[in-house]
Amino acid sequence: MNENNEKQISRRKFLTVLGGGAVATAALSACNFTGSKNDEKIFDKTDVPTDKMTYRTNHNTGDKVSLLGYGCMRWPMKTNANGEEEIDQEIVNQLVDYAIEHGVNYFDTAPVYLRGGSEAATGIALSRHPRDKYFIATKSSRSNTLESGIAMYHKSMEDLRVDYIDYYLLHNVGRSIEDFETRFIKNGLLDFLMKEREAGRIRNLGWSFHGIAEGFDHVLNLDIHWDFCMIQLNYQDWKYATGMNVNAEYLYGELAKRHIPTVIMEPLLGGRLGRVPVQALTIMKSVNPDDSAAKWAFRYAGTQGNVLTVLSGMVYMEHLQENIRTCSPLKPLNDEEYKTLEKVTEILVDDEYIQCTECQYCMPCPYGIDIPGIFTHYNRCIAERNIPKDSQDENYRKARRAFLIGYDRSVPKLRQANHCIHCGQCVPKCPQRINIPEEMYKIDQFVEQLKMDGKL
Repeated sequence: MNENNEKQISRRKFLTVLGGGAVATAALSACNFTGSKNDEKIFDKTDVPTDKMTYRTNHNTGDKVSLLGYGCMRWPMKTNANGEEEIDQEIVNQLVDYAIEHGVNYFDTAPVYLRGGSEAATGIALSRHPRDKYFIATKSSRSNTLESGIAMYHKSMEDLRVDYIDYYLLHNVGRSIEDFETRFIKNGLLDFLMKEREAGRIRNLGWSFHGIAEGFDHVLNLDIHWDFCMIQLNYQDWKYATGMNVNAEYLYGELAKRHIPTVIMEPLLGGRLGRVPVQALTIMKSVNPDDSAAKWAFRYAGTQGNVLTVLSGMVYMEHLQENIRTCSPLKPLNDEEYKTLEKVTEILVDDEYIQCTECQYCMPCPYGIDIPGIFTHYNRCIAERNIPKDSQDENYRKARRAFLIGYDRSVPKLRQANHCIHCGQCVPKCPQRINIPEEMYKIDQFVEQLKMDGKL
């Protein structure tokens, strides 16, 4: 084991080796990551071009689709007069206006996003623009009957304020063949949607993949013309997909062979590829000193020729501007840059992150646990790798204090892991197949051990 590896610690050790031997704790600077717009340390301050966006042509319809797509899973939130959290429609309007002005024309939402509020907020913002200025994508999700599927479809049109949908997806496909058959075949829902495509009310019919290779192959090989498909693709998942995910190299290759336009989700792997460890960032900066880690990841996803658009959930204007610059126009990766990302990937796969992408499908937790918030704090602390090996390390007390204070600041105490009762209701909802109760238990045990080690 080389010197660098000796300074690192796996997630398993981070959570289980406590006291006496090697005690793992969190990164100092990472623990103060707030998830705010200020967490991206370096933004390009140059003007944002309005006329240089890269577009890809959908050969099925001739659509000229912006390479940067707007993922509407997360919108800015605010607290209303009743103390309740709600979507900040004014800010949503501003972000959508700016995106369209700068060439973004693909907007992806779903009935389940933001606990049912995303489609309506997106519809309000987009309906203020001419209909030919944007493509809207939404999904059929969590419906097992024909009646509920049709009702969801019509509700999407109502909330989005449209009389046709440009890109409609069968959502969360691939868990198993039986699941797909139950949700879309046996109940006749897919037949209904194909008729809607024939009538022109759905212009492109496709599906989003979250599952196993067998499920992917089954749907792909049906005697159905698929207009597009959405997969998770980034430079780590290309060959090192974890958990129940499938390597993107295989998924993308199968779609490209069939000339099925590919929509990309998770180009930043839940944000983790935008905040890579310092060792990885140093390698990147040695090649492109001015480029952020996020820019590297977006360029990787966009370089693939069969990609129609790359989705990003841009809550802050700075993030939107950064991604527009990256795609206006896109500069494809060269051989040296591919080799650089191979080195970066070798560093990333050494750590065992909790593979949470912050999609919030697990929410709301019936017992109030902030599941994504807890995992986000943990992953951000792991990312820095500035981890003392044991309680005798001279930086241990400082790092321990930073982890615990950062935990309390980012996750309210009543929503922390120690309140999880392991009911398991969240487990089947997770696209990443995370055993959420088990991870909650491990994190809670780790936090309790840190608290026992001394006063803050």
